[in-house]
Amino acid sequence: MNAVISKIFSNWLRKLVALVLAIIIWFIVNQTLISTRTINNVPIRIINLPPEKILEGIQTNGHLIKQLNLTVTGNKTIIDELSSYDLEVVLDATDKPDEFMGTISKKNLSSLNPEIDLSKVIKRVQYPSFIVRMTNLVTEQIPIIITKPIGEAPRGYQFLNIWPYRLLLTVQGPEDTLKRLKEKELRLTLNLNEVKKSQLDALDHVEQEVISFFVPDYWTQIKVPSLSDVPISIDDPNAKLLRIDFIRSSFSPLNYAIPVSLFFPIETLNKLNPDTVQLAESTLLKKIHGQGVLQIPLLVNGLGPRFLNLIEKMIQIEIIVIPHAKQERLSWNVQLVNPRQLENQYVQAFNGELVDPDILLLAPILREEYLRNRFRSYVNRLLLFKTDETKLNLSISLKKNVITIEEMDSSVSLTTPSNL
Repeated sequence: MNAVISKIFSNWLRKLVALVLAIIIWFIVNQTLISTRTINNVPIRIINLPPEKILEGIQTNGHLIKQLNLTVTGNKTIIDELSSYDLEVVLDATDKPDEFMGTISKKNLSSLNPEIDLSKVIKRVQYPSFIVRMTNLVTEQIPIIITKPIGEAPRGYQFLNIWPYRLLLTVQGPEDTLKRLKEKELRLTLNLNEVKKSQLDALDHVEQEVISFFVPDYWTQIKVPSLSDVPISIDDPNAKLLRIDFIRSSFSPLNYAIPVSLFFPIETLNKLNPDTVQLAESTLLKKIHGQGVLQIPLLVNGLGPRFLNLIEKMIQIEIIVIPHAKQERLSWNVQLVNPRQLENQYVQAFNGELVDPDILLLAPILREEYLRNRFRSYVNRLLLFKTDETKLNLSISLKKNVITIEEMDSSVSLTTPSNL
């Protein structure tokens, strides 16, 4: 054992010098080893753009959407570890024309990693040719259409409407990009699932016809990938008024019988017309002074009391009369008589006695637009239900120029539109 130890430590000074020299040689050799590899998706940043110019596809962080695959040659130790997160290409647009070839040398590479000095690491850069295109920087107002929300309303409530249904977004960007966006318009779709029942319950007051949920600011952001990599806040002042209107989910009885009328298409008037076709009385339909009237008790659901009081005398069922050979059952729909006049009366009623305090926030012209939009939303959801709260389905047939109206089981699917 002592002989082994003695052998190890014999000539120790020479051995130490040899070890130090070996380490130095390894370090020098390692530092001088050259490697070449391709780094994919390296970001590009353009600096010193003229104030009136911008680049197509530039992002908020100054990078272009376009990225490059760079082949770099340099110190093997560092090159082998480099990624696209460690560097970017920086091009100077000073005194450049609107279109110029991108030229890259190692001087155009900027380190995003403070621990790496690219000027000492990279010897040569190869890249695919590309063109940088500058365009005019302009300011435009882009229309935003607020679409019908997705999702479901909280339990006990029904979605009525959303208002305003059109906003404007003021943005700066490339002229051609903004032109395309303006022609196409943008879409913003809200999600009813994000509205909590507790929020509507807190807003629900007996005297209010409609519960208006004003959307929070973070909902009024829109993604425009061609302009920004982050959502853009809508700066239209009317965005503060953006609301989702809900109505309580409740059934109300109709206090008046509903007249039934016939519509005869012009192309079949020679055979089918008021002189040749008649409505047959049944358990559902009675005739009063020659006018067919649907006399079964009916309900409506999710309509404001002011709207219902105004229109319940003006509801009718219209049957479209066409030859039996073209359609086994006749189509029918629920409609209002003179809806324009009823709409005007609805608006005037609210202007005379404003019950909903939220409407007071609106300027007169916006108030009228909002109320007309609410009225039309009610009209679109006007459906008839039976007393057991199932949807009214009618089977209407034409045989030997006699129209018969019968009730159909709600579970049966109709092949023609009904109760629309």
